Amino acid sequence: MTHFQIECIESKTKGAREQYGHFVLEPLKKGQGITVGNSLRRTTLSDLKGTAIVAVRIAGINHEFSTITGVREDVLEIILNLKEVVLKSYNDEPQIGRVRIQGPAIITTGLFELPPEVEIVDPKQYIATVCNNTIFEMEFKIEQGNGYRLVEKGIDNKSIDFLQIDAVFMPAKRFNYKIEEKQINASYMEEKLFIEIWTDGSISPQEAISQSANILTTLFNPLTNINFKAKNHNNENKEKKISQMLIEELQLSVRAYNCLKRVQIHSIADLLDYSQGELLEIKNFGQKSVEEVIEALKDKLNINLPQERLN
Repeated sequence: MTHFQIECIESKTKGAREQYGHFVLEPLKKGQGITVGNSLRRTTLSDLKGTAIVAVRIAGINHEFSTITGVREDVLEIILNLKEVVLKSYNDEPQIGRVRIQGPAIITTGLFELPPEVEIVDPKQYIATVCNNTIFEMEFKIEQGNGYRLVEKGIDNKSIDFLQIDAVFMPAKRFNYKIEEKQINASYMEEKLFIEIWTDGSISPQEAISQSANILTTLFNPLTNINFKAKNHNNENKEKKISQMLIEELQLSVRAYNCLKRVQIHSIADLLDYSQGELLEIKNFGQKSVEEVIEALKDKLNINLPQERLN
């Protein structure tokens, strides 16, 4: 049963890489506004899955502080521009994108050669300028993830010549909320929760709320059917006490006792490491001795010795 309604009271799109949504949730009971608002905020900003470029390889370049002949930007500037590229992927697996162009030319994301599972949000996003007839060739890795991924600068050891990039996967850039109280009567107060979300255009603010709510639902769902099994500490203590008992407590015959001692069986715990069949393999320990041990364990400790070892 739905306890409140959500309404979008304002929606704006500022270019391809910024969408804004303003929502109101009502009516909520007193105290629920901060619970819902804070949970959605933390989840939206940290747990939503996004797509980013995580590494790049530029032909003829093996260091991020290099310059590229005939290209206005140095490698570090290109990496910073790639870090800002907004992508949308429909595949959880890592993907590879490429661009190869002969100048003079302005390189934008619209020139990228991408797998069909990957979509560019803003094809006009600027990357670099090739000033002369230089051939600029670049290959980059695309992955999905959550939050930030900070990496050590330098060559990616897993892929020769790839330079790693600090990846920002967060599709939601900002999340604000505020609560308004409304006095219904002397003893009852309701709340309104106002939510503002800014996204990078790879998802809408409505999708951000929906995905966050699904994550929270999945998180709390196991708590809706809890079946705690209380531990029986008395039984645990009893089992521990029995396992620490010495075989002298069984009052075995001298022959059986000496045979067990000879193979370093000193306690009940040691004895229970053996099955009936394994006891028969002990030198001079015959069927009669095995039956004696079985009977003693059963009569004195209510323990049944297995015929074979349980793996």
